[in-house]
Amino acid sequence: MSVAVARWATDEDPSLIGGYAEFCHESGVSDRALRDRLRLARSFLSEHPDLDEWMTRPTRTRLADLKRIRAWSLVSWAALTGRIRIDLDLLTAKNLGGMSATVRRLWPIEFRQLWESADQLGWSYCWSRNVIDQFVPAVIAWTSTPISGITADQLTSFEEALGNVTSTSASTRKAWRARLFGFRQLLFERGRLPMPPRRGPAGARLADRLMVIPAADVRDAVARYITTRSSVLAASSVDGLVNDLIPFGVFLGDQFPDVTSLSKLERSHIEAFLAWNRTRTWRGRKARDQQISPSVAHGTVLTLRNFLDDITLWGWADRPRRRLVFATDIPRLPRPLPRALPPDVDAALMAAVADLEDCFARTAIMLLRRCGLRIGECLELELDCVVDYGATGTWLRVPLGKLRTERAVPLDADTATAIDTWINERGPQRPHPHPTTGAPTDFLFTHHGRRLKEWRIRKGLRTSAAAITGPDGESRNITPHQLRHTYATELANAGMSLQALMALLGHVTPEMTLRYATLASPILRDAYDEAIGRVRKPTTATNHRPPPIPTKIEWIASEFLKTRVAHGYCSRHVAAGACPYANICETCDNFTPDPEHAAIIEDQLADIQLLLIDAETRGWTDETQRHTRVIQTLESHLQHLNAPTPTHQTA
Repeated sequence: MSVAVARWATDEDPSLIGGYAEFCHESGVSDRALRDRLRLARSFLSEHPDLDEWMTRPTRTRLADLKRIRAWSLVSWAALTGRIRIDLDLLTAKNLGGMSATVRRLWPIEFRQLWESADQLGWSYCWSRNVIDQFVPAVIAWTSTPISGITADQLTSFEEALGNVTSTSASTRKAWRARLFGFRQLLFERGRLPMPPRRGPAGARLADRLMVIPAADVRDAVARYITTRSSVLAASSVDGLVNDLIPFGVFLGDQFPDVTSLSKLERSHIEAFLAWNRTRTWRGRKARDQQISPSVAHGTVLTLRNFLDDITLWGWADRPRRRLVFATDIPRLPRPLPRALPPDVDAALMAAVADLEDCFARTAIMLLRRCGLRIGECLELELDCVVDYGATGTWLRVPLGKLRTERAVPLDADTATAIDTWINERGPQRPHPHPTTGAPTDFLFTHHGRRLKEWRIRKGLRTSAAAITGPDGESRNITPHQLRHTYATELANAGMSLQALMALLGHVTPEMTLRYATLASPILRDAYDEAIGRVRKPTTATNHRPPPIPTKIEWIASEFLKTRVAHGYCSRHVAAGACPYANICETCDNFTPDPEHAAIIEDQLADIQLLLIDAETRGWTDETQRHTRVIQTLESHLQHLNAPTPTHQTA
């Protein structure tokens, strides 16, 4: 900068014009361009000497001033260096020009680091420029904070202020939110933010979602309960509580506006809600004119019952006076058999999956099919999930999932190769905090600095299934969980034991695994054939019939220990063992037989002799000894009865 230009720059305002001139000179601006900039700056300041006061003018007026004098370079420099505070209404206005050159000059190292992080995340040049060159300067100007000092709270305040901007379109605000998400990703990768960004508007907090419940006391009780439960639940489970309890609160406000507290609840209110809940339409973040499924109705009633029972046990002041929801109120869920894919459809589907362009969808679908994973378990896999156990081969370590159980599943060579291919494509990523433990975790399915979602898996599955038509000529609707059913059914049909299948699927109860034991399984088929063979004994067609078995022999050779007595016979079962009272009268010393019962004693003797033979054959020592004693006693009685009557001679 020449001496004349420097003197002219500092004549009137050395603190503002002088600093601006020095910055422009250090940026490599020529003397002619510098004179033009200083002329426009002096002209602007002559009309608006107080920039802070000028910032309070309407946005349209300020835009007109900048368009007329073209002093945006001065205003943006003053904002980036903290000399004035600029508002988002002016920043989001179009055709103001960029500020990236100023930022690059003021913070060259931090600016270059942001570009390095963008390259590491695999961003395109266009998106990197949108975030770093066009958006980051706006955040710096609004916060009056350099790049290295920007905090998560400042970005949250920026997002809230962005929602209050009225001078721009909704599409522009949406684009700025997307850039804010990208800036948060860059700061997370640089280690400046502790948590990765999450999709969704800033107003989607618990208090905002519960505002649809009209009664303030009911709303506060629900919020307090969810906050208490959130300390031991995952984020998805907390979201489920909110979705289940909001319909109940809204129903009370619409149908029973006089119920302003849970302490006023009666059984009649619950019964009305149960009837309404069966046929209500879908309500969530986006309402749909579609009736809820039986599982949603079941979950809503179960959550309501737990909610009222918990606050009663906790002794809350606004608890109901008595129990209002019972086990019989919970709708019974249908238990359909697993919907495994037919072998031909399964083969066609996996062939189509192999041709998918999305490497993530291709790898994830293969894991669902070849390892029987749930979709949530697939997304929770960590980078070191593949383990080599030597002689037993390569295994996949499946982390804690829906049922909080960890397990290992054998891997085939194709699936292991697919995982290696994906790891090479994803590249290095910064570990994300685990949603349950908060510990830094290097998840397998992360890309461009964020964890991948299940919608890409479902999209890939729809694309692959589009070419497979059903009997009616329409495309098949295949869900990710059907791949798990196909995996389990295939193993069951191949003869795997239910115990091993239970371990592979991560089931905690045998009842969950027994659903796969259909008649198509050889395990159940063999058991069925064996049982039906007993029920329907085959008959041999022959002309030579065996002689009929005598009734007495058939009776003795049956599965019962039967002993004839004077008035019938004993039917004691074999499993009960020997009877200590059998023939107790006949072996008693005081027993005196009557001659007219001699025939019965003879029949008893014949029966017991056959029973003795049967006991010896079976190896029943005690029974053999008892029958031997009874035979000796009965033979003694018969000898006494058959003895000739002595004659008395008279003298």
